[in-house]
Amino acid sequence: MVEHKPTKYLLRVFVIAYLFFLVGWPVSLIVKHTFADGFTALQHALSDSFVVFSLQLTLAVAVQAVLINTVFGLAVSILLARYEFPGKRALSALIDLPLSVSPIVVGLALILVYGSRGGWFGEWLTSHGVSIIFSTPAIVMATSFISLPLVIRELVPVLQERGIEEEQAASSLGATPIQTFFRITLPAIKWALVYGVVLTFARAMGEFGAVKVVSGNFAGKTQTATLLVEERYQDFETSTAYATAFLLAAVAVSCIVVVTFLRKDHATEHKKGTP
Repeated sequence: MVEHKPTKYLLRVFVIAYLFFLVGWPVSLIVKHTFADGFTALQHALSDSFVVFSLQLTLAVAVQAVLINTVFGLAVSILLARYEFPGKRALSALIDLPLSVSPIVVGLALILVYGSRGGWFGEWLTSHGVSIIFSTPAIVMATSFISLPLVIRELVPVLQERGIEEEQAASSLGATPIQTFFRITLPAIKWALVYGVVLTFARAMGEFGAVKVVSGNFAGKTQTATLLVEERYQDFETSTAYATAFLLAAVAVSCIVVVTFLRKDHATEHKKGTP
């Protein structure tokens, strides 16, 4: 294959410039404004009880969303990779719905289903003392929906590539389905599962649209960190907004770095294990 060096360098420059102006420069400006006065903005933000609460709520919601999508993602991935059934393609397409639907639409749909006024289940739940919309459960549901495909889309290709030979061999030797899963299936997909979990966590930490619709944005009650950033910026408390945004960006970048190094280690390990 003939390698055209000028074309290669032009493409490289174009990609780097595109990423710099779209991602690098805006994020660097957040860092610049956050540390314009040293650590003052961060100290002020972390001494604000509403900021601390919003960060704690965001972390709690993200962890719950990760747990839900990990369990659900494992079950659906095994179903899609190991079994044939009517409607399989429709289910696979439905799983990608959160990636194509606006988060605002997701939030509105949750209100139509679980809203206390006119919701399909909301009125019945409210009459039994269960509140969904404008409370933490709604935030968890919205965040879980938005990040739903990430674990599944990491696991399914790995399961399909691995095949079922080892699992069949384990079953033929008397292993129960649970033993087969924990001793054969899970070790084979552990890295893909880790990637999916990290990406899900990063996505959950940064969710805004759907959460804004279903949370009510009550400071100290249902206000997540992304909602607090918007509110403080609009109220001209820019230092707090920048500091909180920096913390969220730092979490996202950390997740990307973790995934990058895990992928590299996994590739090296796989290469060494290949005869």
